[in-house]
Amino acid sequence: MKKKLCVAIVYNEPTGLTKGGRKYISESGVLQDGSKALPKVRDRLTDLSEIGVLEEKEDIARALNSLGYKTTIFNVDGDIVRFVTFLRDEEPDVVFNLCESIGNSSIHEMHVGGIYELMDIPYTGSDPLTLGTALSKVRVKEILLYNGLPTPRFQLFKSWMRMSLDDRLAYPLIVKPSQEDASAGIESESIVTSLPELRKRIRYVVEEFDQPALVEEYVDGRELNVAILGNRKPTVFPISEIDMSTLPKRYHRIISYNAKWMKGTEEYEHTKGVCPAPLPSALESTIKDMALRAYQLLGCRDYARIDFRLSKDHKPSILEVNPNPDISDDAGFARSARAYGYKFEELVGKIVECALERLP
Repeated sequence: MKKKLCVAIVYNEPTGLTKGGRKYISESGVLQDGSKALPKVRDRLTDLSEIGVLEEKEDIARALNSLGYKTTIFNVDGDIVRFVTFLRDEEPDVVFNLCESIGNSSIHEMHVGGIYELMDIPYTGSDPLTLGTALSKVRVKEILLYNGLPTPRFQLFKSWMRMSLDDRLAYPLIVKPSQEDASAGIESESIVTSLPELRKRIRYVVEEFDQPALVEEYVDGRELNVAILGNRKPTVFPISEIDMSTLPKRYHRIISYNAKWMKGTEEYEHTKGVCPAPLPSALESTIKDMALRAYQLLGCRDYARIDFRLSKDHKPSILEVNPNPDISDDAGFARSARAYGYKFEELVGKIVECALERLP
């Protein structure tokens, strides 16, 4: 009887700041106690964007079990010694890597990949170099620009006190944390139209997120996502759009933290995914080609999502490259895969097959 391949599904359960016996969660990526913000996001927080992994791991386990794999789910829980011991003793054939942070610090995502590399264990998704590079929005933009791919003009600010705005940047601008993902720190106030507003928002990002602020020209238009699967001959799935046409006018047309994660908010309820996005065939082809180039330039592996803005005059700009994106059954990546013709189980199975190709 053929031995079932063992897939270890590895994740790190988000941990929150406990104060007075209560655990606090975040809204907009900042610690909250009711309406009162707690100091310093790094002190820190159970980020709602990280809680999604709890559903994702179960979706993936069900899919793999249905495909005949043996599965085991392991929560790193911040304990690296225990994690390494598990990998050594369990000896999984492959790891389905869902670990995006340790101790609520996303910088450790690439370090987890390094552990797999050192232990010579095949794992799904991108390697440590790509994970670390993608975490820096500025570095990604520099790579894109160097290779002739469009991305909004930008400037990095480490302080709000002695700042000089590049003359080439035109309002409105959008201010973001430079080393966060999942729309952390993105809200309507992120769009600024004057120097006082810009200073205020840069200060907010620097103080609350303890990192430089990325200032970009705001592209008024549509939000598009391109999901890509595979390595030697990657498959580019149909383009998905986040439809914001019913969003109340008091909100900017951006994918804020609330829009992405906060169920019940107006932003969440009025931003729905549509796939395939209605686009002229020539423009669709151009965007897919750009996405594939970005995927390959950043060294993405197995699967990734490329986020775009499409201006009102139909010019696409790459916002972010997201290796190892959320592939929960109800997430945008799975929606794009279904539009291509893959069931969720097929998608998960193909990602594992990509990792198994790296077996010696």
